[in-house]
Amino acid sequence: MIETMLVIIGFSALFLLFYLLLAFIVGTVKKNNGLMDVFYGPGYFVVALSSLILFFFFTNEVNIRQIIMTILVFIWALRLATYVFIRNRGKPEDYRYQAMRKKWKTNILLKSFIRVYIFQGIVIFIVAFPVWFVNISSNPSIENLSDFIGITLLLGVVVWLIGFLFETIGDHTLYKFLQKPENKGEVMDRGVWKLSQHPNYFGEVTQWWGIYIIALAIPFGFITILGPIFITYMIIKVSGIKLLDKRFEADDKYAEYKQRTSVFFPWFPKKKK
Repeated sequence: MIETMLVIIGFSALFLLFYLLLAFIVGTVKKNNGLMDVFYGPGYFVVALSSLILFFFFTNEVNIRQIIMTILVFIWALRLATYVFIRNRGKPEDYRYQAMRKKWKTNILLKSFIRVYIFQGIVIFIVAFPVWFVNISSNPSIENLSDFIGITLLLGVVVWLIGFLFETIGDHTLYKFLQKPENKGEVMDRGVWKLSQHPNYFGEVTQWWGIYIIALAIPFGFITILGPIFITYMIIKVSGIKLLDKRFEADDKYAEYKQRTSVFFPWFPKKKK
C-alpha cells in the first residue's frame, strides 16, 4: 500500500508540474507572470482530482470523505480563480512581479519559471498535504455522524464554510468598494472589514484548518497539520498581511483603521477614545 501511495504522490506532482508549465507558457506569451495568481487556485484542484482518480484506479474504491474534500477544494479554487481573473482583467502585471523582473535583469525566463511558478507549485503541494493524504489513504467508513469519524467530517465542513463565507464576502465587498471612484484614497471599514483588517485572509486560513479537521479521522492524519500551519505562516508573516501593511504604512487613514480594528481574527472594533 505504501508503494501505491508513493506512486500516486509522484504522479500527482507530475500532473501539477505539467499544469505549472502550461501556466508558465501562458504567462510568458502574455508577458505577465501575474497570471500565475489565476492559475494558483486551480493548481490545488489538479492535485486533489489527480490523487483521487489515481487512488480509484489502483484500488477501485473511493470514500465519501475523499469526494467531499475534493469538492470543497474545487469550489474554493473556482471562486478564487474567477475573482482574481475579474479583479486583474485589463490591468498591467502586478507590481510584485514587475519588481522581480527588474531585480533579476538576466535569465529572466528561467528565474521566472523557478521562483514564480515552481515555488508556488511547492507551496500548493505543501498546503494541500491534508487533501492528497486523504485522497491516497484508505478512509474509515462513517457509521454515523456522532462518532469521531463523522464528527471530524461535519465539523471540518462547518469550519470550512465559515472561512469560505468570510473570504467570499470580504473579497466581494472590497472589489465593489474599489470600483467606486469616490472611494479612492479611502479605507474599506464596512461589513466584515469592520471586524478584521484582513477578513479575506482569515477566511483563507480558516478553510484550510477546516480541511485539516476533515483529515484527522484518517490514520496518521494529524501529521498533515503542516499544511494549515504553513499557509497560516505564509499569509500572516510572508506574502499576505506583512506585505499589505508595508504597502500602506505611510497612510494615516489606514493607521487609524488599524488602531481600532482586529488584525486577523474577527472581533468588535475598539471604540474611539
